[in-house]
Amino acid sequence: MRRVSIFGATGSVGQNTIDLIARDPGAYDVVALTGGRNVAQLAADARRLKADIAVTAFDDELDALRAALEGSGIAAAAGQAALCEAAARPADWVMSAIVGAAGLEPGLIALRQGATLALANKESLVCAGALVLETAKAHGGRLLPVDSEHSAVFQALVGEDMSAVERVIITASGGAFRDWPLDALKAATLAEASSHPNWDMGQRITIDSASMFNKALELIETKEYFGVRPDQIEVIVHPESLIHAMVGFNDGALMAHVGPPDMRHAIGYALHWPDRRALPVSRLDFAQIAQLNFRAPEDARYPALRLARLVMERGGLSGAVFNAAKERSLDAFIAGRIGFLDMAAIVEEVLARFEAKAGLIDAAMTLDNVRNTDHLARQWADDVMAVRAG
Repeated sequence: MRRVSIFGATGSVGQNTIDLIARDPGAYDVVALTGGRNVAQLAADARRLKADIAVTAFDDELDALRAALEGSGIAAAAGQAALCEAAARPADWVMSAIVGAAGLEPGLIALRQGATLALANKESLVCAGALVLETAKAHGGRLLPVDSEHSAVFQALVGEDMSAVERVIITASGGAFRDWPLDALKAATLAEASSHPNWDMGQRITIDSASMFNKALELIETKEYFGVRPDQIEVIVHPESLIHAMVGFNDGALMAHVGPPDMRHAIGYALHWPDRRALPVSRLDFAQIAQLNFRAPEDARYPALRLARLVMERGGLSGAVFNAAKERSLDAFIAGRIGFLDMAAIVEEVLARFEAKAGLIDAAMTLDNVRNTDHLARQWADDVMAVRAG
């Protein structure tokens, strides 16, 4: 029986992971489930899967979680220290689906236990790619991609020699505003940005899809995970979201991964790897699909992609700066303090400020330095927003 833990269990990736595990309960011993403020869902899932422990990231939710688990025999805990303790519990397979930079430390701890880490938390590789990969190597852990694009690339590379790879093409739906007039984006509302045309995801990642910050993170993640050069990575807008990625080889061949827009495909591949097993996802009918469309992303519509390329070229801790400023500006957009287009401008200014301070971006990539960079970038993003507000 495989021991599994799910970090970020109450989010969309976590819920899809639970769906797959619950279909074959005799195969898994669930060690830990973690979540945020949705403690009712967290407790219900912990009871359903008979987890050893449930952890909420928020200390003030501990009493509610304990009450929801009363009589179950399942331990309850709260806070960052509890998340780290849960990550240190022996597990064979760990889903890393905590949103944002908060997912980095639990993932590193799981890798130090030699676990297979199914990585849906793209920020871990963006902020500290070298550190994550080195940790996995040093402790016998394994990293498997769960983003649909990176899972697709991973699958397309099975049995292939990386030296034969010429390019990696990741696709993007284009998000909620892919067909909007450019001059309308300035007035885009939170509700409009929170509606995805293809995928069923949480609010933050849906907004990131509309701004293409999500794809910007995935550009950086592709470079870190697969070790390809920035100039080898392409983004193409594919409104149908059926081709998730393509790998081009030196003989001109392209290997494309095609499948429905259902996260259970990538999750299931990571859960059962190296085997393929039947999954409860729809099967494509190409006669019904009839056509697939592609177009280049517009720089003016998606400035986040240009910023991601700057980060890839700069290296060092610039990914941590990029992600922290992005998260802070997204917070501000959700709170109604800035407009949709302001997010990219704020991130760009914070990156420029760091570049102007000699040595900050080039500091050694340690967990402490990543944390300090993240903290400072959030402060500077707040400073930038205060100045812009007036």
